Amino acid sequence: MVALLRYGLGLPFNRIEQLQASLGIPLPSSTQWDLVAQAATKLETAYQELIRQAAKGDVIHNDDSPMKILEFLKENQQWQETGDDKTQRTGIFTTGMVSRRNGRDVVLYSTGRRHAGENLAEVLKKRPEELDPPVQMCDALRRNLPGELKTIVANCLAHGRRKFVEVAKSFPDEVKHVLEELGEVYAIDARARSSELSPELRLQLHMQESKPVVDRLETWLKAQFSEKKAEENSGLGTAIQYMLKHWERLTLFLRVPGAPLDNNLCERMLKRAILHRKNSLFYKTENGARVGDLYMSLIASAKQAGVDPFHYLTELQRRQKEVTEHPSWWMPWKYKATLAKFYSDS
Repeated sequence: MVALLRYGLGLPFNRIEQLQASLGIPLPSSTQWDLVAQAATKLETAYQELIRQAAKGDVIHNDDSPMKILEFLKENQQWQETGDDKTQRTGIFTTGMVSRRNGRDVVLYSTGRRHAGENLAEVLKKRPEELDPPVQMCDALRRNLPGELKTIVANCLAHGRRKFVEVAKSFPDEVKHVLEELGEVYAIDARARSSELSPELRLQLHMQESKPVVDRLETWLKAQFSEKKAEENSGLGTAIQYMLKHWERLTLFLRVPGAPLDNNLCERMLKRAILHRKNSLFYKTENGARVGDLYMSLIASAKQAGVDPFHYLTELQRRQKEVTEHPSWWMPWKYKATLAKFYSDS
């Protein structure tokens, strides 16, 4: 329960301590940390299996959000004093990753100095060699790419859309046109989801109905420059250049089955880390951040699987021996069936 309040709902240890004191049951923040740290060792096997499952994803979303770790901030200050901050990476991030396979989502968090692409590379190192490269959904920043490990990269259409929204006051008619065109594509994709189409049938639907819209929009975007309707250095011109520069990756959903339109799923998952940052401000140590990543990953993956994270974390601790022997049986989407088998056998 302490872990769920802390890492699932973003309630800092000191506030939980105040709550406990008001109920007449003291629970110091240091004791809370001891409890969650000890329990984390029992959950490690399930967490590592979650990473292995994520490595098998057909589509993997990733993105970064800034984070604070006091231990690292002190290092940054020392590097600044010695001049080493010019050669050392001083940024601190939480990477969110959502891996989707067979309709199941695995959510992972990783906090430290590595960028999203580097964290994704660590996961993909566990990917079975016989699997084809996954589709990777991210924004257009190069640091989101996993280096030499191959992925089929799709860029976030919502990110491109956002650039037009930002200049809507200055270019209302042009922005309205772009948003209406993109709105048609999103409506078609929503229809595909509500109909629960397979990736192949979804691709077929987009080719039939979205491609004419996308082609029409591309022609319009290019015409703004060729017909001198927009200045390249204006706000509208910058938004158009971004779309055209990344057009192939922004429209991957027209060529690859299962390729998503945007990275909104990952951004929603990152809100958990952002809530933690707003309420708790920071992690104290690198180990504290890793414990937080473990709990957030298990809790978020349980929620995506539609199961109660409190019950899930409880059973993982109760069944530690069984989890160690067969970790894949205890993934969020499978553990209830595993429990039913244990109960029927007993």
